[in-house]
Amino acid sequence: MLTAKEKSLLDALEPQAAQHGIEIVMVEVIGAKKAPTIRVYIDCPQGVGFDELASSQAWINDIIDQIDPFPGAYTLEVSSPGIDRPLRSPEHFRRFLGETVVVSSLAPVDGRSRWTGLLLEASEEAVQIDVDGTFYELRLDNIKRAQLKGKIDFKSENARDL
Repeated sequence: MLTAKEKSLLDALEPQAAQHGIEIVMVEVIGAKKAPTIRVYIDCPQGVGFDELASSQAWINDIIDQIDPFPGAYTLEVSSPGIDRPLRSPEHFRRFLGETVVVSSLAPVDGRSRWTGLLLEASEEAVQIDVDGTFYELRLDNIKRAQLKGKIDFKSENARDL
């Protein structure tokens, strides 16, 4: 799921994140190789607000500047994971059992490489998804990208606050 560069950035950020009560959900490196964008998605128990984003941006920037993963220019973006929250670890998958997920694989499984379905099980090695009554077991080491399928209930009381 993560490139070697993304994994090294995640490993460098996680100890400091734990000290701040922040979870690093995902690190993505996108764009041009000469001036890439580093996206760091964060979360915390009370949710992510402006204060969490601003304070996290500062220490994340300091750590990335020390590492200097891309000599020259890069852009740092720190964001909440949003309603389409990325899933990358067994813990992430276990936390969202019963939710609808969108998963794409590195190599096809049963002739498919993309699924949208209900997340039924998650172990250290694989997840099981129900896609319209058909069950698929997908190995974590074959998952290219996984995320929750966001949903908004406009009829709920909380929707009035949107």
